[in-house]
Amino acid sequence: MNLSRKLMIEPGSRLRLSRCDPGDTPGFNSKASAARVLEKNLARLAELQYLLYAQNRHALLIVLQGPDASGKDGTIRHVMSGLNPQGVVVTPFKVPSAEELDHDFLWRVHQKVPPRGDIGIFNRSHYEDVLVVRVHELAPREVWSRRYEQINAFEKMLVENDVRILKFFLHIGKDEQKKRIQERIDDPTRNWKLSASDFEERKYFDDYRKAYEDVLSHCSTPTAPWYLVPSNHKWFRNLAVSQIIVEALEELHMKFPPPQIDLSKFRLQ
Repeated sequence: MNLSRKLMIEPGSRLRLSRCDPGDTPGFNSKASAARVLEKNLARLAELQYLLYAQNRHALLIVLQGPDASGKDGTIRHVMSGLNPQGVVVTPFKVPSAEELDHDFLWRVHQKVPPRGDIGIFNRSHYEDVLVVRVHELAPREVWSRRYEQINAFEKMLVENDVRILKFFLHIGKDEQKKRIQERIDDPTRNWKLSASDFEERKYFDDYRKAYEDVLSHCSTPTAPWYLVPSNHKWFRNLAVSQIIVEALEELHMKFPPPQIDLSKFRLQ
């Protein structure tokens, strides 16, 4: 199954998350069957990362968004485990600093776009400026509503300059989120991950869902589509993200560059 086609949000379509089952596992019936494919994908990802670095013509930008406890950290930990850390940079986007607030909202984001040959991972991203900013009314509607078009133009520019963008929305249900937060409460080794905002933000679950529906509807474009990944099952989430990354990198038809010297003229002594 081509998961890229299955999970891609069709550009121009209007999405309703209530119609998308976060417990879906299209094409897979069990964690065991997915584990075999995931292992194969991780090995292939390592090969493709090496090719990406060697060819040095493209960069890969992975954007992870989703509600609290949807698995952004877990996706990075499990899917990127086999990559060479020298060629990967993970950027978590948190509350903007005073300096960042003195610039346009994309200023801090552009600085973190990976160079050619590298992979960049955004744990949250520029989309926070049409999500949390909207839900908590940190900017008026006339400000954040213009940002959809600005984001699309920004991403189009990156793609036209050889940055491949993969945007994943990790879709979990409200009950699943509650279960995962409760697991953190019950496990003393995970208490440190909790903050007051985990409890406060949950009150806005439905507001965030509406905001995400607009993001996924307005900003899934032909050059940088969104992928909706059902994430109630962590094993399927990891499989789907890894499979889509493999499919995207293989579409680049990368090849090793020719040697920079005439090897026939050299002999090891």
